[in-house]
Amino acid sequence: MSTARNRPLRLPRRLAALATLLLAAALPLQAGAQAPARPPGPALAYVPNEGSGTISVIDTATDQVVAELPGGAKPRGLAVSPDRRRLYVSDQPHDSLQVIDVDRRRLDTAVALGESPEGVSMSPDGRWVVAAVEGKNEIAVTDTRGDALAFSIKVRGRNPEHAVFSPDGRLLLVSAEDGEAVDIVDFPARRQVAQVAVGARPRGIGFLPDGSRAYVAAENANEVFVIDTVKRAVVARIPAGLRANGIAVHPGGREVYVSNGGAASVSVIDTASNQVVATIPVGQRPWNMALTPDGAKLYVANGRSNSVSVIDTARRLKLRDVAVGKLPWGVAIR
Repeated sequence: MSTARNRPLRLPRRLAALATLLLAAALPLQAGAQAPARPPGPALAYVPNEGSGTISVIDTATDQVVAELPGGAKPRGLAVSPDRRRLYVSDQPHDSLQVIDVDRRRLDTAVALGESPEGVSMSPDGRWVVAAVEGKNEIAVTDTRGDALAFSIKVRGRNPEHAVFSPDGRLLLVSAEDGEAVDIVDFPARRQVAQVAVGARPRGIGFLPDGSRAYVAAENANEVFVIDTVKRAVVARIPAGLRANGIAVHPGGREVYVSNGGAASVSVIDTASNQVVATIPVGQRPWNMALTPDGAKLYVANGRSNSVSVIDTARRLKLRDVAVGKLPWGVAIR
């Protein structure tokens, strides 16, 4: 006969998701073991909120916020370690890269980078975190093995905003916000090897899965520029919406998404034709974005709506808006 004492505990869905997240983060690794490259459970979306100094964590299975983490004074760019135990977040007022310990929900260390760091990305193997440092016109490179600054790479473009690895980790493309150009860096050689002119105020960058082409949003030109990474030249220009800025590329390579900050929308580009094939309304001042690993959903940070719009990519339809902190700057998903 069953009793209340031995009945299984049933938690509400949101609390169950939070419990799963915290339990996974709290389990210590055994000596000599390596963290899993892809943790079990649903992908999580991490949203740096530059106005509230927090990072909202969204469970992509339920589209519920399951945690709020500290993010520094003004978090912007963000990268997630492969085991989801550490977040690397640029903190503009402190000129640093904040390393957040997810297990303990606190700042673990801060890496001094230089004046006004912004966009952050992680190498495909998880070894390096790069940050575009606007005030120094360089890319600061942190070694995740010791969470310390390893070296910096000077770029010719003024006011770099984003630095993004190619899928094989050999190239870095850097958008020069005030230079109307994209700098191409040979990462193993640790030096710039080319510069490609694009439209005014380039921002977001995304690569096709094979690395053959990169898509760059130029905010003041309201266009997306397509760069052939072998020829190191622009091969197409695609009209987008007002103040095009963020870029996300479908893992299948068939579509590219561009957020239009002045139009409160996301444009969908068909990569076979390099034409806009759909426009999806989202929140106010959509900025940086990320896709789930399967490409089924796109998460768009809406800076002036304090929300993240969730888009069904197959139906090209906004499913919902998720309330987050103040002035969300972007999204990283792992």
